[in-house]
Amino acid sequence: MLNPVGGRVRQRTAEYVVERDVLDEHSLEEVARKRLHSNKPVLVDRLKDSLRCSVPRLKRSVLGCLPVLSWLPRYSIRDCALGDLISGISVGIMHLPQGMAYALLASVPPVFGLYTSFYPVLVYFFFGTSRHISVGTFAVVSVMVGGVTERLAPDSNFIINGTNGTQEVNTTARDAYRVEVAAATTLVAGIFQVLLGLVRFGFVVTYLSEPLVRGYTTGAAMHVVASQLKYMFGVTTQRFDGPLSLIKTIIDVICRLPGTNVGTLVVSLVSMVALITVKELNSAYSRKLLLPIPIELIVIVIGTLISYYTDLNTLYGIDVVGDIPSGLNPPTTPDISIFTEVIGDAFAMAVVGYAINISLGKTFALKHGYKVDSNQELVALGLSNTVGGFFQCYCVTSSMSRSLVQETTGGKTQVAGVISSVIVLITVLKLGALFEELPKAVLATIVFVNLKGMFKQFLDIPVLWKRNRIDLLVWLVTLVATLLLNLDLGLAASIAFALLTVIFRTQLPRYSVLGQVPGTGIYLDMETYEEARKVPGITIFRSSTTVYFANAELYLEALQEKTGIDIRKLLTQKKKLLAKQKRLEKREKKRAKREAKNGVQAGDSSEAVFSVEEATGRWKEKNGTWGKQNGAAPDTPSALEADTTGTQASSCGDTLSRELSLCSMGKSTTEIHSIILDLSTASFIDTVGIKTLRNIFLDFAEIDVDVYLAGCQACVVEQLERGELFSHSITKGHLFATVHDAVLYCLSKQGASTAPCYDCALDMTCSTHL
Repeated sequence: MLNPVGGRVRQRTAEYVVERDVLDEHSLEEVARKRLHSNKPVLVDRLKDSLRCSVPRLKRSVLGCLPVLSWLPRYSIRDCALGDLISGISVGIMHLPQGMAYALLASVPPVFGLYTSFYPVLVYFFFGTSRHISVGTFAVVSVMVGGVTERLAPDSNFIINGTNGTQEVNTTARDAYRVEVAAATTLVAGIFQVLLGLVRFGFVVTYLSEPLVRGYTTGAAMHVVASQLKYMFGVTTQRFDGPLSLIKTIIDVICRLPGTNVGTLVVSLVSMVALITVKELNSAYSRKLLLPIPIELIVIVIGTLISYYTDLNTLYGIDVVGDIPSGLNPPTTPDISIFTEVIGDAFAMAVVGYAINISLGKTFALKHGYKVDSNQELVALGLSNTVGGFFQCYCVTSSMSRSLVQETTGGKTQVAGVISSVIVLITVLKLGALFEELPKAVLATIVFVNLKGMFKQFLDIPVLWKRNRIDLLVWLVTLVATLLLNLDLGLAASIAFALLTVIFRTQLPRYSVLGQVPGTGIYLDMETYEEARKVPGITIFRSSTTVYFANAELYLEALQEKTGIDIRKLLTQKKKLLAKQKRLEKREKKRAKREAKNGVQAGDSSEAVFSVEEATGRWKEKNGTWGKQNGAAPDTPSALEADTTGTQASSCGDTLSRELSLCSMGKSTTEIHSIILDLSTASFIDTVGIKTLRNIFLDFAEIDVDVYLAGCQACVVEQLERGELFSHSITKGHLFATVHDAVLYCLSKQGASTAPCYDCALDMTCSTHL
């Protein structure tokens, strides 16, 4: 709203006036009627309740373990069937090329990618809680599996002598062992996920922030690209493991580029142009197309036909998929001896796969208004991997591209997943052999083009630069760690760095001195708000985070800096003064004894000796606020006459008193009579923090500065009680409900004795204009 001259006028809103007593913790507990005992049942009662059996509890348990029973009986054919049918067909068509392509990432024959697109999908149908995600092969997890299989089953372990005296790789034995390794890794990862889900460990994903996950998947995409370059250029490269393996792989590919197979490169370029062109058309005309054009399947079919009729493998040396057996293999137990060698990699896959799965699941659940159970998702994904491990599948998670297709084409439930698995089953049983002549370069380009979404995550950099540079730092460090340290070590280093950023932000918080907004009971940072006014004689100190062992020392240092009081220096000088005074007393006593022996009465000389108590009193009464001596001010004639009767001890005592009056770093401590510590931001406090608060109370009491606490949450008050902060000297009377209560109490306490004259008038009423 503008006034006639163009200025902005604040619109007047409602008002409220509060009239009540100042509330410290004792008064607050009486007014609010604090419960003496918690309403939470004790451990024994909770254990008995968990073991109690009833029909409703049994029903909830069964529905919790098998979520399909909660929605399948109410499945509406009229509302959901058509959408699920179209969605299932679309996703099933996508499963075929992606399953075979991502099998190359896992370094296993393509048919096992089709197995992986079948069994886990069926298991998730029964145990999953998300209605829209598409479980199956995924590039990031596939390349993690490939890292394990090629490490434990390198080509060098399967060298045999050829017919012409040359050495060849026994690909049959190599692929069979790689499948064993992949299945064993998948089984161990599934067991990890199931166990973590059963112990309600689904919250572990909260430690994988979105910037971390997006930075990690971007780095993993670079690994995926590097692993597919050899198929796109038709060269044979060496396998590298461990840190800097990505750089070594790229250098090796560059060195071998002169030996590029021209035919393979042409197939790669033509396939890539076709895929990118049609995908862009799908994106541009997504609203007009009933279904997206299945360009991946079209490219595979055309590539297979051209390769078959032109004999690309024989004439141009272009690698093809090779034998694809028809039918399903019976379940087998993976080699248990491999478990110990893959346990670390399996745990990393379990965490990464679950993080991707739950992030996609919660995204669609929020969009469509239903709930995804994080722990049940962990169990569902774990069972999918566990069962898949027995059927020679490799580790799975949800795919972003397939999930988007399943959601945008009208999919309503996981019935769409069952339909897609049926399409995969038909292909495995009847159509698999038709793809034996498919060039591997086509599959490599499919993988490469499908990474577009991950490469677009580089656009996070300018966005995070504007929004939160700490998150940007996490994103960049995760990317660099993943590129340089490989996928497993990169993930561990990224999580460690993300946790360190949290620790550093709590260890180095923002400290501020609060001032009152005139006419309100609101106190804000005076450096941020111009209208915030300092309350004379009172320092209100606040930290932006809690006080605990990592920042307790910094909290005390910041308090001294904001108040201008170096408490340690003052206390050290006080101790030195008292030590000097004691030595002076001892000398005076010895001199008095000597004079007594010589027959001289000590007389009035003892009046010139300052006791320790008197020295302490002088120290507390510095800056001219302490009272008169013998009824006269220190600079009156009577006082001067009294001083002339003193001895050298008198002059020494005066010198020490003058030293005390100058010991406050150039700033008189009498400017501050009270310090209020605003703990409203504290969510917990540990024993080190409690000890720091106790020391603050005791140390500032030595220089006649009162300390109060304000705004503590109930849980923090309980922790202060258990930590034995409160005693005869530090009571709950030092703890107030709000900062305004503490300020009013300090002013009333000081006004009763000293009634200071303030330079600025502060309205301390509780009338607030909103």
